[in-house]
Amino acid sequence: MFDGNWHFGVTPYLWLPYVDGTATYNVRGGGTINAEVDPGSYLQSLDFAGMLIGEARKGEWSVFTDYIFLHLTGDRSPVRYVTDPSAGVGIPLGIAGSANVTSNVWTLGGSYTAWRGEQAFVDVFGGVRLLNFQSTIGWKFATPIGTLPPGGSLSQTLNKWDGIVGFKGQMRFGDSKWFMPYYADIGTGSSNWTWQALLGVGYRFGWGELSLVVRSLNYYFDDDKLDLHLTGPALGATFAF
Repeated sequence: MFDGNWHFGVTPYLWLPYVDGTATYNVRGGGTINAEVDPGSYLQSLDFAGMLIGEARKGEWSVFTDYIFLHLTGDRSPVRYVTDPSAGVGIPLGIAGSANVTSNVWTLGGSYTAWRGEQAFVDVFGGVRLLNFQSTIGWKFATPIGTLPPGGSLSQTLNKWDGIVGFKGQMRFGDSKWFMPYYADIGTGSSNWTWQALLGVGYRFGWGELSLVVRSLNYYFDDDKLDLHLTGPALGATFAF
């Protein structure tokens, strides 16, 4: 890996996070609708997911990328509360509806090996992360809430670039083929901040590596339009060449 030649790795992986998110939609007239992702049923709503990591390394330097795509649809409304200038705070009763969410998360970075020993190495890196979040919610209230009709839908699209810094690497357990991968980053943009971390265990084969980690990705926005938290196990296979 550190012999001065080019080394490449491609890692398809499966991540099954516990999803906890809140999105706020602006309503005509000054009100808002607050919607939450239901952590207990999102897998039933998952239509498609694609996840891939790629890395190219030469000596102490490397570039890497990580791409996540999720598409979810559901037949239950995620609306949790409504504010309306004419009605204050309303709690919708007898609610039904739907939700549709598409999310793309793309990370691109360049790293340098700041420390390397016989059993471990640490890379420091800088880069960018893009969050593309498109969502549509629908509702059917038992009665109108203020100026809101008993039925309707709202959509929002969010594209956010954040600069990130962090560290990543591996620690090998003695002379065995077992190792511990780790990663952490933190970043910010014009109206938000984000952080991500993972820790796990892996095993090295002749063709590459197999790893099982716990991963957490989090977004916080200053205007409270979106908070997004994803934490859970991920299983990946790295093919080296």
